[in-house]
Amino acid sequence: MKIAVLPGDGIGPEIMKQAIKVLDFFGLNDAISYSPIGGAAYDLFNDPLPEATLKLALEADAVLLGAVGDWKYDKLPREFRPERGLLRIRQELNLFANLRPAIMFPELVHSSSLKPEIVTNLDIMIVRELTGDIYFGQPRGINKNEKGEREGINTMRYSESEIRRIAHVAFLSAMKRSKRLCSIDKANVLETTELWREVMTEVSNEYPEVQLSHMYVDNAAMQLIRNPKQFDVMVTGNIFGDILSDEASMLTGSIGMLPSASLDENSKGMYEPSHGSAPDIAGKDQANPLATILSLAMMFKYTFDDQKKFDAIEGAVKKVLQDGFRTADIYSNGTILVGCEKMGNAVVERLEG
Repeated sequence: MKIAVLPGDGIGPEIMKQAIKVLDFFGLNDAISYSPIGGAAYDLFNDPLPEATLKLALEADAVLLGAVGDWKYDKLPREFRPERGLLRIRQELNLFANLRPAIMFPELVHSSSLKPEIVTNLDIMIVRELTGDIYFGQPRGINKNEKGEREGINTMRYSESEIRRIAHVAFLSAMKRSKRLCSIDKANVLETTELWREVMTEVSNEYPEVQLSHMYVDNAAMQLIRNPKQFDVMVTGNIFGDILSDEASMLTGSIGMLPSASLDENSKGMYEPSHGSAPDIAGKDQANPLATILSLAMMFKYTFDDQKKFDAIEGAVKKVLQDGFRTADIYSNGTILVGCEKMGNAVVERLEG
């Protein structure tokens, strides 16, 4: 077992430290190798994804990522910004399938901005295509047009094969759940997603047990707030998935609770919390490490096929919440406010128990 650990920027090193405590509990300290990414890598090597980091990630069985980004890098040329390192590693590792579960823990129902009856027992899986779409399509850039004006260009592009492979991931996910899949597109105005809908419908013939439905992305954004429990598995492209998964995270009370897995065709994965680097609270022991710890649990489930460790970690997180421990993002009256370090320690103590 080889695990590449990329702490990254902002709160990344703090939350990663807590996940490493869980790996230590399972006796996997020798499986870990560290390397910088994002702004931390740029500071050392003038590259947000140095060759040594990419080599380590390619040779590893799985990658654990903290977070990338900081406002101080916003004035750099785009190719040197921390986020470019994240996009490149996803592309280089061919991590085309992003799984983002949005699960409401019963103890956090009142942390949601929505009424308890709307979010109680919520359990959604969002499957997001991760290496195509407008984030990667060519041509792109800022140029001058024939009038001499600056013009920004990005290209939304999907091939049939790219859509087909993410479709299979989504249908297989639905087969393991309630056999309901909603495909999100904007086929009424975007030819790219018109093709998306056609291919999704074609692939559905291979999964006759799965009930496939289609929904425009603007309606889906509204329905996630109006009636989120109508969804079970949702599948969509890169940019729509980026937006909808962040929206779904707030249904659960905090984006600090939302893990994610990004997988290739052989279930090698990069596991990271869905939140960002939060530079405003970096170094203050205020970050919520639970999304990172739950991402680690997903690593055991999807890459290492170890359901026992997944259940143990998820169970420890549930017990911590049942015992009333809360970081600032999920705190409410009557609960116990703790920092990042104490929350990580509390999870390990429940594992030991």
